Amino acid sequence: MPLGNGMLGALVWQKGDAVRVSLDRADLWDERPMKGLHRPEFSYAWVHQQVLKGDYRPVQDYFDAPYDREPAPTKIPGAALEWRGMDMQAVQSTALNLKNALCTISWVDGQKMELFVSAVSSFGLFRLNAKNVASIQLVPPQYVGKATQGGDVVGGDDLIRLGYTMGKIHESAKGISYEQQGWNNFRYRVTIRWRDLKNGTREGIWSISSTTDPKGFKEHDSLQLDSELAKGFDAQFKKHESWWATYWAASAIQIPDQQLQRQYELEMYKFGSAARENAPPISLQAVWTADNGRIPPWKGDYHHDLNTELSYWPAYTSNHLDAAKGYLNHLQQNSDNYRKYTKTYFGVDGLNAPGVTTLKGTEMGGWIQYALSPTVSAWLAHHFYLQWKYSMDKSFLTTIAYPWVKEAATYLENITYIDSSGHRRLPISSSPEIHNNSLKAWFLTNTNYDLALMRSCFEHAAEMADAAGLTKDAEHWKKTSRSLEEPILSERHELMFAKNNPYNESHRHFSHLMAIHPLGMIKWEDGLHQQQIIQASLKQLDSIGPSQWVGYSYAWQGNLKARAHDGTGAAKALKIFAEAFCLPNSFHVNGDQSGKGYANARYRPFTLEGNFAFASGILEMLIQSHAGYIEIMPAIPDEWKDVSFRKLRTEGAFLVDAEMQNGHLTKINVTAEKGGLMKLKLTNTKLNYAKKGIVGTPVLRDGILEADMQPGSTLEINLEY
Repeated sequence: MPLGNGMLGALVWQKGDAVRVSLDRADLWDERPMKGLHRPEFSYAWVHQQVLKGDYRPVQDYFDAPYDREPAPTKIPGAALEWRGMDMQAVQSTALNLKNALCTISWVDGQKMELFVSAVSSFGLFRLNAKNVASIQLVPPQYVGKATQGGDVVGGDDLIRLGYTMGKIHESAKGISYEQQGWNNFRYRVTIRWRDLKNGTREGIWSISSTTDPKGFKEHDSLQLDSELAKGFDAQFKKHESWWATYWAASAIQIPDQQLQRQYELEMYKFGSAARENAPPISLQAVWTADNGRIPPWKGDYHHDLNTELSYWPAYTSNHLDAAKGYLNHLQQNSDNYRKYTKTYFGVDGLNAPGVTTLKGTEMGGWIQYALSPTVSAWLAHHFYLQWKYSMDKSFLTTIAYPWVKEAATYLENITYIDSSGHRRLPISSSPEIHNNSLKAWFLTNTNYDLALMRSCFEHAAEMADAAGLTKDAEHWKKTSRSLEEPILSERHELMFAKNNPYNESHRHFSHLMAIHPLGMIKWEDGLHQQQIIQASLKQLDSIGPSQWVGYSYAWQGNLKARAHDGTGAAKALKIFAEAFCLPNSFHVNGDQSGKGYANARYRPFTLEGNFAFASGILEMLIQSHAGYIEIMPAIPDEWKDVSFRKLRTEGAFLVDAEMQNGHLTKINVTAEKGGLMKLKLTNTKLNYAKKGIVGTPVLRDGILEADMQPGSTLEINLEY
């Protein structure tokens, strides 16, 4: 059972005869530099020469092997709490209430345990009503002993290889604390306090704190936790419950497919538990590092070649822009580190982030076609663009978003050159994770992946500069964008990996389709030619099949099908994801767990991007606004007759409610947060509306209703059939 607040996390589960609560904190990191990575050859130019020579083994040895060989840098776990001696055979039920994030374990004899991680404070609480209150034990990670395994990046390396000295546990009558020294000056402390009430109930509180101060912690957490505990479980829960009520009130959907409805709610619950404005962003496992004596899969790091980006796809339409700011804050905070890396590795000014990084944004190596990709910041820039488009926050645009995107675009301009045909090119290009980590994974012409990202970065920079009143900048980025070649197509209009490299093998990462989704550079709404490209590319994807797909592939396919207005195809892909690639607690695992042949891989490494890409797919089915107008329910199956949603957010900062009954769209309400020209696609001309705060009369022409809306104005539309 996952609980969390973006910074702290807990997993409630049964281990043998014990109730175990695994504790985690997002900033528990071993940040030691990747041993052997930063050598004289560490440069894009040197790699380019090795590619031209056809001698790629040294590149793998220098820049990939350390990631597999070295245990750190890495995310590390916190500790665990255990209640032993309780009759686990007599557990009647275990439940997690998604609406208030309360986990409850009930026994047949009436005993009960309740747990939550406070949504508003940096602690978790528990309450146990039991005949004989079981003793609490703190179980630290096993950092000392004999390593049993090393170099397993997917399964997780052995914690013992980190070389820590085991921390000490301090116990008192009403509490336990544990302090662990990590690498260099980093250390963390776990503190648990409890009190026994007269009715035989025990209430407790726990927290994890961290520091990099060489002198250690300035004060102990016990006094503060005792003060919070004295307020009582119920009082703390009331504040926590209020936060979750506000979270769920931000938006809601209702669809007739109960499996998809339930999975969507589970994903949005996890998103609320993992994404916060003032906490580190969602990493591979967020605040749920595995409690198994091992380093988490792929070191629990920040993968910017897909994983972090997909994790924030649902933030915008679901009306949770505040949660997405944690991602952008992280990218801003690490910008100096990115600039240093850009100058060192690429040898130019501007800003490019590594594709695989630590919490502080330091490069970690790996398959460098992606871990050190030349277009990482272009994908990250897209999220700054989306935050602006969905908020229309002028201050955010001028002070944060455009400056960051401009630096990314400047770097791309500096790293590229104009070839003999007059087109802008990268020296070497890649397409995650096509051909894995081989020499073939580098292309000597632009891939569609890099091409789409560069085009989006330049075009978005131009649009943002124009909106900020920077005419010269806007014209410059428009001109730079025009120097790129058109998307690379086969004779059948299919998007290819690169010139002379068609999509001819099943692959988990749809990097060649970036222009369709998420970037929206090729839009269904732009006409027959674009529709041919989308249809042909998705048909090819289907025909080659999913043998090498993983869970997030199906979630991504759901988004792609929705952009193609294929509701049946989108629902099918998302149902397969929910059925075959999620554990009983809803966590996404990469391999097919169903045994029905949806993919060849059966393994179980847990990562979160598939979960959140699923939620995005549902939202794409219900509403889209990337084409310059709002379209209601553009991709729902024909059999979905009764559908509704409220407060879904669109580009332009409009909040939309809609209702479909018996297969007919009956009501649409639009509220303008910032004002502006609202465009809404309507095929039904039989409508009446009530307006508030709208200048002039809404006009319906060529199937698009236009209304000049002021901040706070509303338009209520009733459709007749």
